[in-house]
Amino acid sequence: MVKRCTWVSDSPVMQEYHDKEWGRPEHDPQKLFELLSLETYQAGLSWQTVLNKRAAFKTAFYDYDLAKVAAMTPTDIERLLTNSAIIRNRLKLTATVANAQAILTWNDPTDFASWLWNFVDNQPIRHMIHTMADLPATTDLSKLVAREMKKKGFKFVGPTTVYSFLEAAGLVNDHELSCDWAPEKQ
Repeated sequence: MVKRCTWVSDSPVMQEYHDKEWGRPEHDPQKLFELLSLETYQAGLSWQTVLNKRAAFKTAFYDYDLAKVAAMTPTDIERLLTNSAIIRNRLKLTATVANAQAILTWNDPTDFASWLWNFVDNQPIRHMIHTMADLPATTDLSKLVAREMKKKGFKFVGPTTVYSFLEAAGLVNDHELSCDWAPEKQ
C-alpha cells in the first residue's frame, strides 16, 4: 500500500502533485515561477482548488512564459478578472505579472534560480516531519527569503507563502518520515 504525507487527499490531482512534484528540487526558472505563482493563488484557499484550476492558469499566463507574463498590461488583468476558470483576485493576478518582471531583472532568469538556491547552500533542507503538527507555517528562512524577495520587487510573498513555495520547489523537503517519498526511503 502506498503511503503519502497525510495532507494528501484521495484526489488523483493531489496525489500526482505530491508524488511527482512536491519537494523535488527544481532549478528551472520558468517552473519556479509557476510554483511561486501557484502558492500565491493558494493564499486563503485550499490547495485542491488551486490544483483544479492549474491548467486554466497555465493557459491564462502563457504557460508561465516569463517574458510574455512580464509584458501583460492592466487591460490583460481586467480580461483575466472575467475568466471564471481561474481564481479571480486582482492582487494575486497583478502579483503574477510583477513577479515575472522581478525575475527578469536578473541578467538571465537562471540567475534567479541560483540566487534562490544560495539561501540553502544548494542543498535541500530536510526536516524530520512525523505528523502534520510538525509542519511549520513559517521559518526564519522563509522570513529571510520573503524579505529579500520583496526588496527585489516580488509581490504577495509573505513568509507563509514563501515557506510553501520553498517546500514545493524542493528547497525544503517536508515529506513525512512515514511517506514513501521521504528522502530516507528513496
